[in-house]
Amino acid sequence: MAVYQEKDKGTWRVVFRYTDFTGERKQTQKRGFKTKREATAWEHEMMLRKGNKLDMTFESFYEIYSEYKRQRVKESTFETKSHIVRTKILPYFGKRKINEITVADVIAWQNEMMAYRDEKGKPYSVDYLKTIQAQLTAIFNHAVNYYNLPSNPARQAGSMGKEVPKEMKFWTKEQYLIFAEAMMDKPRSYYAFEMLYWTGIREGDADGKISLNQQKPSKHAGLR
Repeated sequence: MAVYQEKDKGTWRVVFRYTDFTGERKQTQKRGFKTKREATAWEHEMMLRKGNKLDMTFESFYEIYSEYKRQRVKESTFETKSHIVRTKILPYFGKRKINEITVADVIAWQNEMMAYRDEKGKPYSVDYLKTIQAQLTAIFNHAVNYYNLPSNPARQAGSMGKEVPKEMKFWTKEQYLIFAEAMMDKPRSYYAFEMLYWTGIREGDADGKISLNQQKPSKHAGLR
């Protein structure tokens, strides 16, 4: 490990040597640091990352997590998750040490997310807040499961937002009978709605029953 000043450019360069998981010695480097302090800080973060020590910034740990996740989800899914982390999480926790982030810190972040309003005065939807929360929880879960972080502060903080009860609409018997009469010229649809309305089963269950009935011939088939 070494930090050098590139005098022709006036910037600093770090050469970092480490042993990978196979026992092979490897080397990596990074150029362009404006100060020795920045170069030394990067070197320190690399030491922590390669040593799997959680005395590192959240941003550095996210790089570890993203390398893991990228290989396990579709590229489009990864990009969506990555965008959420870069825009909604790293600006708040990126420079904090991951093992020093508390439940109170997460709650303060949640309050920021729930207080957000766009140019039209609209907040994030409950579903979107849950999606953001899920990304933070997943990162901390990774630290708990594989890097011995004692607990997950995002899980302890709980979810964001209040559930808005969704209105359920029902047909009265009179309304359904009017609809059923209009559907009689379409036997397959008519019998499907008859099954749904009078038995109260779910649409998915009805699809399965209809499929099975179509596949099984009647025991009286062929008899006259």
